Amino acid sequence: MRQFITIAINAFMELVRQPVFLLLMTASAVFEIFLATPFYFAFGDEPKLVKNSVMAVMLLSGLLGAVITASNSLAREIRGGTALVVLSKPVSRTQFVLAKYFGLMGALTVLTFVNLIVALLASRMAFDAYGSTDLFALGIFFAAMALGYLMGGFSNFFLRRPFVSDATFSCVLLLSIAFVIINCFNQHAESQEFAKGVDWRMVPASILVLFALWMLAGVALACSTRLEMVPTLAICSGIFLLGLMSQYLFSDKAASGNVFASLMYSITPNWQLFWLADALESGKTDYYWGYVFKALGYAVCYIGASLSAAVLFFEDRELS
Repeated sequence: MRQFITIAINAFMELVRQPVFLLLMTASAVFEIFLATPFYFAFGDEPKLVKNSVMAVMLLSGLLGAVITASNSLAREIRGGTALVVLSKPVSRTQFVLAKYFGLMGALTVLTFVNLIVALLASRMAFDAYGSTDLFALGIFFAAMALGYLMGGFSNFFLRRPFVSDATFSCVLLLSIAFVIINCFNQHAESQEFAKGVDWRMVPASILVLFALWMLAGVALACSTRLEMVPTLAICSGIFLLGLMSQYLFSDKAASGNVFASLMYSITPNWQLFWLADALESGKTDYYWGYVFKALGYAVCYIGASLSAAVLFFEDRELS
C-alpha cells in the first residue's frame, strides 16, 4: 500500500509540475472570466449564455487536460524507461497503472476545482443589457492570478523550488481567497450578503463534469499504454463526440433489440447524462444531488472497465 500511495503522489506532483498544466488552468480560468465581461445583447438570456459557455470551457479544458496528463504520466515514462525502473522494484503492473490513474484523478480535480471557482464568479458577474461589467471582481481576480505567479517566481528564484507547481498551488489558494473576498462585496465595493448572485446549482453540475473527466482519463490512460499523445487525443476526441450522440444513435435501436446498437450503447459513454447546464434554468433545486450520486455509480462502473482494459493492455507491453 505504501508503494501505491508513493507512486500516486509522485504521479500527481509530476503532472502539476508540467508547464502545460499551469497554462491550461490559467487559460481556462481567464477565458471563463472573459465570458462574463462583455455586453451580449441576448434579450435577457445573458446569464444563461454565460453559464452554458463556462461549463463548456470546463469540459473542453478537462478533455485536453485528461489526454495530456495521461500521456505525460504513462506514455512518456514507458518511452523514457522510467516505468521499467519502477517495475523492477516490488511493484506490480496493476498497482503501477492504478496508482498512475489516482495521480491523474488528483490533477484533474485540481483543474476542475479552479474552473468551478471561476465559474461561480462568472455566474455572479454575468449581467443583462441593463447591467455593467463587474470591474471590482475583475480586478481582484487578475490580482490573485498575478500574485500566484509572483509567488511561484519568488520561491523558484530564492528557494530553488519548482516554479510551475508552486505557481499552481499558489493560484489555487489565492483564487479561493479572492472568491471569498469578492463575494463579500458588490460590484461597487460595498459590503453585501455573502455570495449574493452566485448560482450554487453550478456546483453539482461541475461535479458531474468532473465525473465525465475521470471517465475520459480512464480511456486516455488505457490508450496511453500503447499509443503516444496525438493518437490518444484523436481516439478520446472520437469517443467524446460519439458519446455526445450515443443517445440519438444507439438508444432506440438498442431498446428494439439490435445487438450492435446495444453493444455500442454499452461501451460508449453517454455524456449527456453528465451535462446539467441546460437544467440550470429549469428552476428545480431538489433533485441534483440525488442525480449526482446515481451518475457517480455509472462513472465508477465505466472507470472500472477502462482501468481493466488499461491493465490488460499494459500486462504484455514490452518496456525494454
